[in-house]
Amino acid sequence: MTDYVTVTSDAPLGRTGAIKLHGREAFAGMHKAGRLAAETLDMLVPHMVPGVTTAEIDRLIYDFVAANGGTPATLGYRGYTHSSCISINHVVCHGIPGERQLKSGEIVNVDVTPIVDGWHGDSSRMYLIGDVPLKARRLVDVTYECLMIGIEQARPGNTMGDVAHAIQRHAEAHRYGVVRDFCGHGLGRLFHDAPEVVHVGRPGTGPELKPGMIFTIEPMINIGRPDVKLLDDGWTAVTRDRSLSAQFEHSIGITEDGCEIFTTSPAGLDRPPYPA
Repeated sequence: MTDYVTVTSDAPLGRTGAIKLHGREAFAGMHKAGRLAAETLDMLVPHMVPGVTTAEIDRLIYDFVAANGGTPATLGYRGYTHSSCISINHVVCHGIPGERQLKSGEIVNVDVTPIVDGWHGDSSRMYLIGDVPLKARRLVDVTYECLMIGIEQARPGNTMGDVAHAIQRHAEAHRYGVVRDFCGHGLGRLFHDAPEVVHVGRPGTGPELKPGMIFTIEPMINIGRPDVKLLDDGWTAVTRDRSLSAQFEHSIGITEDGCEIFTTSPAGLDRPPYPA
């Protein structure tokens, strides 16, 4: 049995396991935070080139978020010391910025979560570095399609299983693997909240979607098998078979007749290739 709670001004902030149903004030806050997340990813486009280090990208993110009134949610989160996660090629998620230089032909996911006025805007996007092979570009395209196909199912009366099944069906039609070990999540004033948003499932199963729910959809799609492993740093997840992986993420809110995407790019740069 799924528990839901309508969020009021005096509601407890903490995670209780119940799915929060938010009002218009929360949606306005999420639009503001989501826009900064999207603008941050837009800002990176001219910088995602061969030779740049992931540490340099992370510094750009910190400076941009801070200059626009936000705070990176990942900075200090469970001991994490960076403003973003940057995942290259076979890294599925949670890649740690460092002195690694980007190389032509690579695909890179950048995941940012600025906090603005207490609200979390969580989004990630893929970037193509230099001359990327067709096989990798196709993975990126299909992964974006998976995200948007999942979002199409995000409306009142549907279930999380409907969202998950749409993503899984599209990915597996291309013989790609859908990662099971990581999922989307509720968010708002909390970085991670109920519900868990899985990307593999059966129609009609899981929590029912109701107006006021706010969560991320963030499918991770592998060219090979869906299996992943965690590296010794405790953060970086990679494909077990070393195959390429891609991910896109939006934060959304369920409305009376569908959903709103909080993290759409104001510049129209939601999917690569991005104009020079």
